Amino acid sequence: MGLREEALLFHRENNGKLEMTNKVELKDGYDLSLAYTPGVAEPCKEINGDKDLSFEYTCRGNMVAVVSDGTRVLGLGNIGPEAALPVMEGKAVLYKVFGDVDAVPVCLGTTDTEHLVQTVKYLEPSFAGINLEDIESPKCYEVEARLQEMMDIPVFHDDQHGTAIAAVSAVVGALRLVGKEMAKVRVLVNGAGAAGTAIVRLLLQAGATDVTMLNSKGAMYQGMDKTRVDSMQETLLGRTNKECRQGKLEEVIEGADVLIGVSAPGAFTPELIAKMAKDAIVFSLCNPQPEIGYEEAKAAGVKVAGTGRSDAPNQVNNVSVFPGIFRGAIDVRARRINDEMKLAAVYAIADLVKEEELREDYVVPNAFDKRVAPAVAKAVAKAAMETGVARVKVDPEEVERRAVKRIAHGLQ
Repeated sequence: MGLREEALLFHRENNGKLEMTNKVELKDGYDLSLAYTPGVAEPCKEINGDKDLSFEYTCRGNMVAVVSDGTRVLGLGNIGPEAALPVMEGKAVLYKVFGDVDAVPVCLGTTDTEHLVQTVKYLEPSFAGINLEDIESPKCYEVEARLQEMMDIPVFHDDQHGTAIAAVSAVVGALRLVGKEMAKVRVLVNGAGAAGTAIVRLLLQAGATDVTMLNSKGAMYQGMDKTRVDSMQETLLGRTNKECRQGKLEEVIEGADVLIGVSAPGAFTPELIAKMAKDAIVFSLCNPQPEIGYEEAKAAGVKVAGTGRSDAPNQVNNVSVFPGIFRGAIDVRARRINDEMKLAAVYAIADLVKEEELREDYVVPNAFDKRVAPAVAKAVAKAAMETGVARVKVDPEEVERRAVKRIAHGLQ
């Protein structure tokens, strides 16, 4: 049986991947009086006096909505909300296993920006956070920005920021191995959509000074034809490609230290990456088929290579990010996930691989490393409190300890 047949059987036999279970038992009438009438009126009255108590008295305190309109699903494109549901459902499973965060898939039957924004806003009383997923760009930028402004809970577009955090943490580890500094390397990001632009923004925040974005036409630069530039790309052009290099990837790659792909299968060839600087770093993140495979990149002379696949070393995957991000944000009841929290997650992941442990095939921790989500949760909670977006103060060490206990069962 091939993977296609097995995957279809897996989903059909289980009728999906999620089910609802109760935290409490109803053994008798007294239990019923506590869980429902008349006892349920007591938390209702308390919450009526202080809405923030809904995080303590209800499932809201550990609940995230995974929201999509189905317009940009994996590598499948605009396949609609019903077809997007298996992905959102799978995301919810990952939240529970890797972060002990309860998540609900919410696939909306509209592609209209205004309707998306208003519908998600209406969900706020039931959730501690919103994970936007698989929404086409540039619409995804406006949806996220408006919701962040309107809502008092974190709104996080994982296709942008989860991918960026995973990618930049891998770059940090790789640079440590080869002995190069972020501020002194030349970085190319091939692919300027939601993931690519988020990676560029986070690289700049991490100290990179020489970053060039490339779209399907080639290097992007300030002053280029505005009809080929979306709103997010335009905000980055003044801070990237300061030498205004122009041309296709093969024309601007000479001497580059780092190449990150969020573009198309097979976009990188051995001949292409052979033009890079000594001790080159290449992360090919297109899934399921990368821009260049791990073994092929290594054979071409790349010092550190990585992909988004789990069957090769240095997997760069946002499953290392979003469970811990939301675990930490939820534990301090954060109002948003800001840039400081994202950067804290980058270093929390990268720092798990100690200097003496760094190898060409190990610059970033494995997705199943049980330390990852607790470390990210601790760093994110600390950054949230330091930047004033946390509703409550919690010892970051305690956040990590609790996360270790909560996640241990899911990763057994």
